[in-house]
Amino acid sequence: MSESAVLTLRLDPKLKKQLDRLSKAMSRSRSFVAAEAIREFVTLNEWQIEEIKKGLAEADRGEFATDEEVDAVVKRWTRRAR
Repeated sequence: MSESAVLTLRLDPKLKKQLDRLSKAMSRSRSFVAAEAIREFVTLNEWQIEEIKKGLAEADRGEFATDEEVDAVVKRWTRRAR
């Protein structure tokens, strides 16, 4: 069994009820569902922060898209939206 730590937190009663319904529907414990949600949140936000840092480093080095590159991307995406 993997190691784990206890975390105590306060939830709005409505959110707790939602969590309870979800855990019941998934046949999982409230703890499992909450831990999975926190894991996904942390993973996503760590990724996003790293990508922002990379983008800022590129900008600091003066690495920007040309007007032509931006126009090409805009045209590609606006064609897909139609």
